[in-house]
Amino acid sequence: MTADAREHDAGWAALADGRWTEARAQFEQALRLDESAEGLEGLSWAAWWLDDAPTVLAAREGAYRLYRSAGEPRNAARMATWLAADNLDFHGAWPVASGWLRRAHRLLDPLEPGPEHGWLAFHEGYLAHGAGQTADACAAARFAADLGRRFRVPDLEMLGLALEGAALVASAEVAEGMRRLDEATVTALEGAATIPISSAWTCCFLVSACTAIRDNDRAFTWCDRIAEFAERYGSRYMLAFCRSEYGLVQLERGRWQDAEALLEASSEDFAASRPAWVAAPLTQLAELRRRQGRPDEAGYLLDRAGASPGAQLGRARLALDAGDARRAVELAERVLRRVPPGRAVQRVPALELVVRGRIARGELDEASVACEELRRTAIAIATAALEASADLAAGMLAAARGDHDRARSLLEDAVDGFVASRAPFQAALARRELAVTLLALRRNAAAAQEAGESQETLTRLGARAEAARSGRVRDSVSGSARSPVTRREREVLGLLAGGLTNRQIAERLVVSEHTVHRHVTNILRKLDLPSRTAAATYAVRTGLLE
Repeated sequence: MTADAREHDAGWAALADGRWTEARAQFEQALRLDESAEGLEGLSWAAWWLDDAPTVLAAREGAYRLYRSAGEPRNAARMATWLAADNLDFHGAWPVASGWLRRAHRLLDPLEPGPEHGWLAFHEGYLAHGAGQTADACAAARFAADLGRRFRVPDLEMLGLALEGAALVASAEVAEGMRRLDEATVTALEGAATIPISSAWTCCFLVSACTAIRDNDRAFTWCDRIAEFAERYGSRYMLAFCRSEYGLVQLERGRWQDAEALLEASSEDFAASRPAWVAAPLTQLAELRRRQGRPDEAGYLLDRAGASPGAQLGRARLALDAGDARRAVELAERVLRRVPPGRAVQRVPALELVVRGRIARGELDEASVACEELRRTAIAIATAALEASADLAAGMLAAARGDHDRARSLLEDAVDGFVASRAPFQAALARRELAVTLLALRRNAAAAQEAGESQETLTRLGARAEAARSGRVRDSVSGSARSPVTRREREVLGLLAGGLTNRQIAERLVVSEHTVHRHVTNILRKLDLPSRTAAATYAVRTGLLE
């Protein structure tokens, strides 16, 4: 055996054991003796685990050229496929990734199917999944999984199953999608993967699907498994992903101190290892700051996150908090236009904002359209948190229309659903809406209890501004208040209390809808209340209206 062959063997053995630095040294030594495609390929994997993007790309490109020169199209295609993944992974460069995949196709299309065709299909399917092309993603995923079984490559089988499952869940085919993900994860946990990252990616597909449908308990469980993997292999990239998902779950569970630490660590890890993916934890951290009543910090984090859909929705929530419902609706609907109708799960956060924003603007018919789509998706997905979200939206809409009996039952169901899914912040907001409706029904003791529980929970969480709004609702039960509103604003309040929309109020007062919206915004700001329904009920209870 030659010296460079011994170095190659030692390098691959070190890779198999997760000794990345040692593997890199072995391959570099071999390459000093003889620059071979195999040595460059091994170096690329060692550098991948060490988050050295320039070395990964240079080594893979070198291996690609040498394999082509040697007349080895399968090996060259394998390098082209992984170069596509690398450009996406390290730089988020979708066009470059697509270009490398086309090169791989030209090399593989004349050949009989083999594992390399499976890897190409998986990565093409992943791109299709990201673009919302469910049918193409599922077809590619099934082909990859079939080749994995045929050629006994467990990596391809598990990743193909996981990709198909993720695409199905995104399209609200949750039961079938979760079956695929469960099967893939069982294969991953058997430990038979030839490329260690395959097992982690499989688990990542499952966790992302769980958080998307707000099955936080299940996501939390699988985050533990990914964290074990990341610690064992020393992958900062996987730790970043794990901490981001963990942080999101802890945010929803109300463990905000833990969420803050995890999301800040995830942002740092992604910045150091995969800068293209740092937007997700930054957006989640911005949402934490918003809930804490720190909008300036939230805005700064969203600026760093860029123009991703999640960041745009974060800006929409800030706009709604500031009373700019029009801007909130525009941003949310902009996101909806970018999400294919078939991707029902991805549309949920934007739909929630459209409902709230349209209600705030008194555009109840438009709010009803979004509310109905949200309900259809919640029924299809059938997780407690999403069903509670649909109940909350429908309850707020019923209250805005003056149907407080219907609103009460819907909002009670929303509170129960959020409590069952361990989402205290959302439960507290639903309790406040329920308190407003109970006040309108003159059930003062029940209203005071719900508003008080809402304020207590929000105070404990650290949501100061929201806690103050719940306190205002609770105080209105006493029926005493100062009158900071103008005579014209009292007129608007009276018409709000009658269940009129902004358009109807504008016709009654012979002014523009824009003027009515400005009055409503001023009323909410002056009374420090969360919604037009709350303001109308507050005005009736406290004697602001004659």
